[in-house]
Amino acid sequence: MLGLFGTLNLATRSLATQRGGTEVAGHNLANVSNPAYARQRMRIETSVTMLSELGPQGTGADGVSIERLRNTLLDGQIVEEASVLGSLTAQQQALQYAQANLGQRIDRQATGTEGAAAASGVGGAQGLAETLTGLFSAFQSLSTNPTSLTDRQAVMMKAQDVATQFNQVSHRLGEVNTLLNRSVESEVDQVNAAIKDIASLNAQIMGVEGAGGMANDLRDARQQRLEELGKYASITVTESASGAVDITLDGVAMTAGREVIEQLEAYDPGNGQLLLRGQTSGTAINLSGGSLQGTIEARDGDVALLQTTLDNLASALITRVNAVHSAGYALDGSTGENIFGGTDAATISVNSLLLDQPSRVQASGVAGAVGDNQVVLALARLSEESQASLGGQKFGDSYNQAVSRLGSALSSLNGQIDNETIVSDMLNRQRDSVSGVSLDEEMTDLIRFQRAFQASARLVSTVDEMLEIVMSLKR
Repeated sequence: MLGLFGTLNLATRSLATQRGGTEVAGHNLANVSNPAYARQRMRIETSVTMLSELGPQGTGADGVSIERLRNTLLDGQIVEEASVLGSLTAQQQALQYAQANLGQRIDRQATGTEGAAAASGVGGAQGLAETLTGLFSAFQSLSTNPTSLTDRQAVMMKAQDVATQFNQVSHRLGEVNTLLNRSVESEVDQVNAAIKDIASLNAQIMGVEGAGGMANDLRDARQQRLEELGKYASITVTESASGAVDITLDGVAMTAGREVIEQLEAYDPGNGQLLLRGQTSGTAINLSGGSLQGTIEARDGDVALLQTTLDNLASALITRVNAVHSAGYALDGSTGENIFGGTDAATISVNSLLLDQPSRVQASGVAGAVGDNQVVLALARLSEESQASLGGQKFGDSYNQAVSRLGSALSSLNGQIDNETIVSDMLNRQRDSVSGVSLDEEMTDLIRFQRAFQASARLVSTVDEMLEIVMSLKR
């Protein structure tokens, strides 16, 4: 049998066990508002059984370890979903920048002949769609009174408005591109900082667990950094037997245990559009998720396509208007002048000679026939002609479709983000059901350990009284 001293030892171990349980419950309560924390439990096991004359006899219980309640599968899924949501959110933000800098909104009730939604100015302002319409309306007005200097001046002012709008939109889209490049640089720094932190936490975890036990709080901190890293870049995480995690980006190893063996670098391949590679190895890194990937995809996809469409539209307008106008005759009989200069949206300009001398606008198709309107009428009809260089679209429809395409892409992203947010929230709720701290549960545990501690202390007191009785027998 245990005897009085054996029972006293049993009570002492019980006191230590219940005290440990109280401390763990208190630690959980202290971290109830910490989103990175996973609740912990003390693992209690029955002490070694002793043989006695009555048979095997228990010797109480011992607290053998403190475990954190984590579902590693859910943790991995949350990191993956963080990459997906990070990519979609970055694309959404990039397209919102582009749409705002267009200065256009989409009116889906008014559609062109190609089925593209019409673009209209924002807040009452005249956007590119309105200025294009204004130019061709001015040509039409001049065709009814080809000798009018006032109408000729109106044509050149509208042409100036068109050139200015092209220049401004092109400039603003260039600023969006610059902003996205800066975002790539900034997020590369964030990725490298997270990688360093994870390697440092690996070292601390290996040191603690090498001495015995689990580095629960350090593992929680590392999981939080992994999830933050996942928002920026799609990562592959592999845990080793030492307790460290190794991180790879697109197959390129970034950490090995406690060491950072590679870092991410943004570089210019020669076209001004920053891409990613290993800082030491120079290996190109193409991410499949995360905000870095989303930013690059939007920049080189929808934003670049919008800029290309804008340049093609400006080029087609310059070529066609100049081709028709240069063949006409001015009031003084001069010919061969162009209305527009430049080659694309950034460089389009207006002939200053015509702007200063509206009489030099070449509206007539016959030399010396100042009242003829053949050329200016042909210019007005350009708005209704399909342009081969624009894929068979009209000038207005081409621009409207570009704006509509951007709006549709943004709308699609909004829907995907809503769906992805639902999935991410569901995963987090599932994890909270396993790892989240419940105030009610912790308070219940605290009372249970408190009462068990009181009972163990009562056992110590009872054994002490029994020993006192035994000692008094010798008197």
